[in-house]
Amino acid sequence: MTQNQIELVRASWSKVAAIDPLVVGELFYNRLFTIAPEVKSLFHSPMPGQARKLLAMLSYIVSKLNRLEDILDEVAALAKRHVMYGVKPEYFTPVGEALIWTLEQGLGDDWNEETKNAWIECYTILSSAMIETIKVAQRNAA
Repeated sequence: MTQNQIELVRASWSKVAAIDPLVVGELFYNRLFTIAPEVKSLFHSPMPGQARKLLAMLSYIVSKLNRLEDILDEVAALAKRHVMYGVKPEYFTPVGEALIWTLEQGLGDDWNEETKNAWIECYTILSSAMIETIKVAQRNAA
């Protein structure tokens, strides 16, 4: 990610993070379950707690954007846990779409193409690392 992209993600996230996490979580999960209803069965804990976990994880990642390579091991560990939950590589596309849509809703007039592209770059880096870890785990399990 470029420094400008990092700054765009951080600035936009600070605005979204100021919104009630339950509102953001509800937007995200409702959108996700609309575009990918097959993933709903993966979620067993109450949505308010799930929403808080999602926002905490995103806040942590955004705080580390200048040193993404430092958290790739943590991202891999997160991916390994997701394998146990039944997450498949193809689920990352609708998750990304739901995330971008949620950010757009939360930012309103502050959302623009440059901010969107910065978030897509961020998500692509992280989801690619998770997908690769999941694929390796699946190969090792076979």
